Amino acid sequence: MAKHIFVTGGVVSSLGKGLTCASVGMLLERRGLRVRLQKFDPYLNVDPGTMSPYQHGEVYVLDDGAETDLDLGHYERYTNAPLTRACNFTTGQIYLSVINKERAGTYYEGKTVQVIPHITDEIKAAVRSLATDDVDVVITEIGGTVGDIEGLPFLEAIRQFALDAGRENCVYIHLTLVPYLKAAAELKTKPTQHSVGALRQIGIQPDVLICRTEHPISPEDKDKIALFCNIERKAVIEERDKQFSIYEVPLSLMNNGLDEILVKRLNLKVGPLQMDDWRDLLDRVLHPEREVTIAVVGKYIKHRDAYKSVYEALDHAGIAHHSRVIIKRVEAEELGHEGADSFLNGVDGILVPGGFGMRGIEGKIEAIRFARTRGIPFFGICLGMQCATIEFARSVLGYTDANSTEFDSGTQHPVISLLDEQRGVRQRGASMRLGSCPCELLPGSHAVKAYGHSSINERHRHRYEFNNDYREAFESHGFQISGTSPDGALVEIIEIPAHPWFLAVQFHPEFKSKPIKAHPLFRDFVGAAIRRKHPAAH
Repeated sequence: MAKHIFVTGGVVSSLGKGLTCASVGMLLERRGLRVRLQKFDPYLNVDPGTMSPYQHGEVYVLDDGAETDLDLGHYERYTNAPLTRACNFTTGQIYLSVINKERAGTYYEGKTVQVIPHITDEIKAAVRSLATDDVDVVITEIGGTVGDIEGLPFLEAIRQFALDAGRENCVYIHLTLVPYLKAAAELKTKPTQHSVGALRQIGIQPDVLICRTEHPISPEDKDKIALFCNIERKAVIEERDKQFSIYEVPLSLMNNGLDEILVKRLNLKVGPLQMDDWRDLLDRVLHPEREVTIAVVGKYIKHRDAYKSVYEALDHAGIAHHSRVIIKRVEAEELGHEGADSFLNGVDGILVPGGFGMRGIEGKIEAIRFARTRGIPFFGICLGMQCATIEFARSVLGYTDANSTEFDSGTQHPVISLLDEQRGVRQRGASMRLGSCPCELLPGSHAVKAYGHSSINERHRHRYEFNNDYREAFESHGFQISGTSPDGALVEIIEIPAHPWFLAVQFHPEFKSKPIKAHPLFRDFVGAAIRRKHPAAH
């Protein structure tokens, strides 16, 4: 029978529940346990796919095409647990499922459908869906903050779950903030007490408290928290803000004995904890041999989480080269108004990530022209590839009005156009080309050298593609199509062989990068930037 760990948050949002869940998953996995992770998001949207990145950060895409919360990126980067659409549920999905069953007319046999028990039963069924015979521990994160009205059904469901599964098979971890009041020069435990009190009113007694704090928590304050929150003192865990890297979190939790507490509380049979490779990774992060500056030119730069996986993948590539990657965030719209020189002079590489809509497009195109003409390593992702295609068509082929039909439906040269399969689509949610798709690579290309083999699978999220009517014109001018769908119909990767390193992809490689195993394309892109700045390093 699988054991269950439920993670909740209190006091304020953005405390790092997702990172905590990922770290807990890592610690248990590295003690030989088979782990699965999932997240419940209390908002009514059916999935994050139609939400603005300013609202909820990036949309993280899984192999099966599920558009999910960005915290699932933490889960994948820190563990080897397989993720599917059963690993992320929103209130919208839960209610939609119940409503569809009710409208079918047979499932509830004419009963009055209510939040309790029908909505809570649906939530519990979602938890149980991961607790298969090949799983030892299921970790479930409840999004939002205790006290939010929209989170109440989820909290009630996990309260009930312990009655069904047995309290000895469930652990509740509560993540809170212990704020420091500068005027009083002391930490305050009262918000944590109130947060735990709110949970206990619902019927949930936390087993472990993880206390986010900027300053060390004194033994006296730990005693107070334990006493007033009815928790063992050893289960009050200080989680101080990390000065250098989020990759310190698993080791910090380990040093506080969290894995031992969970193993003992759930009566798990485990092996010794294996963290040597993670310690080596952290040593590389804290003691880099060199550094490079990569400009990320995007539309959503002002929201740090909008390109979360891109930034992480760049860090992973730096780690692979024993280097620190300094990310220079450039707002594409501002660059379009003021010119590339003032933003990009002195950078060692330029990356243009994905996005939607017209705003900032001309700035991205100008950044790509700057990289192409000055021999600066360039990496384009999704919309970044489409912008690279438009820039080449305008500057090299002479199609001065070349564009994507997404931005100009009347352009004379639609070098980027809507996918054929998208032409009849009217519903915007979960309707793009989504999930893992195969790709065949061209021998001798940068792409095949990076991957080390000729057939790959990568994750997609787009509606527009390279227009095949222009293939011959592009290729005759030194524009190489180095990756296509197996039938050759869809262009997946483009390169300029005459350039030191100029490559762009239609898919999202950032979703498959890990701290200990950097994605091959990010690794080689950062490697090219290092060669540009530090020729003697290679």
